[in-house]
Amino acid sequence: MRIGVIGGSGIYAMEGLEDVREERVSTPYGDPSDACIIGRLGDAELVFLPRHGRGHRFNPSEVNYRANIFALKQLGVEWVISVSAVGSLKHEIVPGHIVVIDQFIDKTIYRKNTFFENGLVAHVAFGDPVCPTLRGILLESAREAGATTHDGGTYVCMEGPAFSTKAESNLHRSWGASVIGMTNMPEAKLAREAELSYATLAMATDYDCWHPDHDHVTVDQVVAVLLKNASLARQVVAAAVPRILAHGGPAPQSNALATAILSQPSAVTAETRRALAPLIGKYMPA
Repeated sequence: MRIGVIGGSGIYAMEGLEDVREERVSTPYGDPSDACIIGRLGDAELVFLPRHGRGHRFNPSEVNYRANIFALKQLGVEWVISVSAVGSLKHEIVPGHIVVIDQFIDKTIYRKNTFFENGLVAHVAFGDPVCPTLRGILLESAREAGATTHDGGTYVCMEGPAFSTKAESNLHRSWGASVIGMTNMPEAKLAREAELSYATLAMATDYDCWHPDHDHVTVDQVVAVLLKNASLARQVVAAAVPRILAHGGPAPQSNALATAILSQPSAVTAETRRALAPLIGKYMPA
């Protein structure tokens, strides 16, 4: 079994990884953010993909989300753990806490957010945008790792790369959202289209700018908490792996496209079928 982990480079320095290697993948959507780092942990292989590239070269709107998710699919990944830095929108979510997200609000406007275009149309169900099975596993694993963990919450995904204004931050709070970040959309949506079971570990780094005692966010503050969170994230991922292995059978979202594709097979070109075979091959053979 292969489990994907998307996040910052600090997550990859996990103890106990064996047979570590790099693999570069080409996709119909261009190159992913970086080479994938593959290592064995027990009976699972972990496939790490640095979302922003090593050295943090891509801002959130520059990340090639389609290539990243497609690369994981090509490599045989079935489950994807997204490790994501976020700002807290609630008093009780203190920097250093983890929120195991169950909903998203997508405010991005510049990003390619679907694999299905140019003569191939599909509409996946996305009412519950994270895999409930993997979400439950991450919740248990975070608690086992000793993290202060919040069960559920809404993640507002903004375009960035600038942080929010106070007016925007208070608007998001009025919606009842829990955290704000810049990376999980369209990542989560593309993972569903790729039939990957996806869930998010949202690692709070700051209080955004709404908090009266934290009225602005600085990169130095964020990085300081990120460094602490990286060790905790590695512990959570390590605790999650045996639970994922114990699931048995296919990943829960492995048939997300079964009733989603609307295009008639005769209308889809052979070239498109070949290019998207990892996604649609079992429904429309090349």
